[in-house]
Amino acid sequence: MPPRSNPTARQERLGAELRKLREQAGITARDAASLLGSNPIQMSHVEAGRSGISEKRIRRLAAHYACDDAELVEALVAMANERHKGWWEAYRGLLPAHALDLAEAEHHAKHLRALEVVHIPGLFQIEDHIRASVSYVDPTAPPEDLEARIAFRVRRREVIERDGGTGIDAMVHEAALRIRVGGRKTARRQLEYLLELSQLPRISVRVIPFETDFAGAGHSVHYLAGAVEQLDTAHVDTAHGGTLLDASAQVRRCRARLDRAESCALPVPASRDLVHRIAQEL
Repeated sequence: MPPRSNPTARQERLGAELRKLREQAGITARDAASLLGSNPIQMSHVEAGRSGISEKRIRRLAAHYACDDAELVEALVAMANERHKGWWEAYRGLLPAHALDLAEAEHHAKHLRALEVVHIPGLFQIEDHIRASVSYVDPTAPPEDLEARIAFRVRRREVIERDGGTGIDAMVHEAALRIRVGGRKTARRQLEYLLELSQLPRISVRVIPFETDFAGAGHSVHYLAGAVEQLDTAHVDTAHGGTLLDASAQVRRCRARLDRAESCALPVPASRDLVHRIAQEL
């Protein structure tokens, strides 16, 4: 099969992890390719996520690299065996690739952590809130583009709303709760939905109040736990859209940022009380 022209972030991550194992073993791409009866160009495609790789070949490489982390190998095998297309692929060509990559990462995450200062976390937003937000950001967008963005963001909520959905620990600054998006009625429904979600055992919502010293304004962070810690990923907002980070140092920094924010947040019961009080004020 010809190489993929536009591999997804998850396909690139699989290749990057295989390259990391090879480099840690001090083995050249040429030697690894020779082991598989391949060539360096094909190995380059695999390690860049442009070509797939079979379970048998992953296990053979792992043994050759003297990788004794069985859980990591099994996680990489599971990634390689993902042959079906996710629901987000229906939006390819309609939405930026980074949006699809985030949806895919959320779908596969074992657990999520989030810090939002001026926005309600995306996975917690109701449709009217999303519609108002998207319409404000790009008021001249064609109606079909607008509807595609809204439908996509609504569907992302499947990861927490489905049976046995993914757990998420979210920290939301009081500012995000008080910014009125879509009018008073929509803002109240949004907060009521947030309260409903906070009652689920797998979802934790903690509020960072105005009265708390907090130097993290403007720093939104999402943390997506992988099947093993080596596959953890962080997502941060940039001026041109979100970016997924997987370098170990970057991921550690994001995790530390979340830990610091968590130390500033109210306990869950007090957070619910504050959300309820703000909703009553609307």
